Amino acid sequence: MTKFRLYFATNRKHVGENRWRPDRYETEFSSDGMENLRLGKLTVEAEQTKVDRYLRKKTDSGRGDGEGLSGYLSKQAAKPGQIDIRAFRENLKANRSDINQPSTAKYGSDALLNELLKVMQKSKDVLIFIHGYNVSWESAVGSALALQETLNNGDGNQETVVVLYTWPSNGSAMPFLAYRSDRADARASGASIGRGILKLRDFLMKLHRSQSADCGQDLHLLCHSMGNYVLQNALKTIDQYTPGTALPRIFEHIFLCAADVDDNVLERGNPMARLHELTRNVTVYFNRGDAALHVSDYTKGNPDRLGTAGSAHPSAVHSKIHQVDCSPIVSGFVEHSYYLCGRINQDICQSIAGLDPTADDRNRQRNPIAQNTWIMR
Repeated sequence: MTKFRLYFATNRKHVGENRWRPDRYETEFSSDGMENLRLGKLTVEAEQTKVDRYLRKKTDSGRGDGEGLSGYLSKQAAKPGQIDIRAFRENLKANRSDINQPSTAKYGSDALLNELLKVMQKSKDVLIFIHGYNVSWESAVGSALALQETLNNGDGNQETVVVLYTWPSNGSAMPFLAYRSDRADARASGASIGRGILKLRDFLMKLHRSQSADCGQDLHLLCHSMGNYVLQNALKTIDQYTPGTALPRIFEHIFLCAADVDDNVLERGNPMARLHELTRNVTVYFNRGDAALHVSDYTKGNPDRLGTAGSAHPSAVHSKIHQVDCSPIVSGFVEHSYYLCGRINQDICQSIAGLDPTADDRNRQRNPIAQNTWIMR
């Protein structure tokens, strides 16, 4: 058995008597409040031969069955004794009886960020992953680990460490009520991940002021499905606590995959219009045959979704935003989670590795009638 390591942040409620060594996390908010962030790392045991088999498997969109790998790793995470979770301790100084004595405890965020700094100093990029609707703790872990393994199995020549942000997405046997519940939880969770991104901003500013050597690596963000709605609401918190007129540029790439948000959300005056300020590049992946988003359209009373056909008005979005139509190569069971598989996962790899979004040597061709839009081939 091989141990696969994953860093995480969550505002879910922990299960078990010891919050620093929990058994797992629930589908409810943390008892410390919905904005509370618990930070930690875990290891999942799995058979390397099975992992390799999924990574080599041929799919409709090319080599690599990340969806199948996600399912396998989720099952491993659910097995007793197969997952080891450790949360970073918070600064407990405020709870000490003698607050005049210095505390030796570190903030959980400082501990995690310092570990990630050491990781990046070993020539590794970091990608933050926010999952979507109806995802359990174990499924979130499985998806994040599958994303990490598929990205590092690609031809991008850039090793990437995934950091999972998991919110209490629960689903239920009553899909309509579950969707409404998860959407409310996603809205509330925006403040939590927004606080996390602000902590990251402050950490980077501290490094800059101390004139620490630049590790030369990049930070990225990938949101899937309703995870894009979490990001949409996080922007409110980031904007609220950012001085000046522009948001801080923290990321090299932000990937919006199968986005369950309105198709005009990136246009001027709408909730994600300033997203481009956080990053050097934004890539929107969409699939016209995405059944999950069609359900969101027609049964949940939502407007057309960004993840179905891209931006409603491509010429109205910022020039940093690139759109990729995945419809020609997506089919079957991965029509909503295609970011984990084949050539689309490879396209994400290439962006992380630094290939220009407009380069001709990708598996896509420019759409002649839509600005900054490509079609996968």
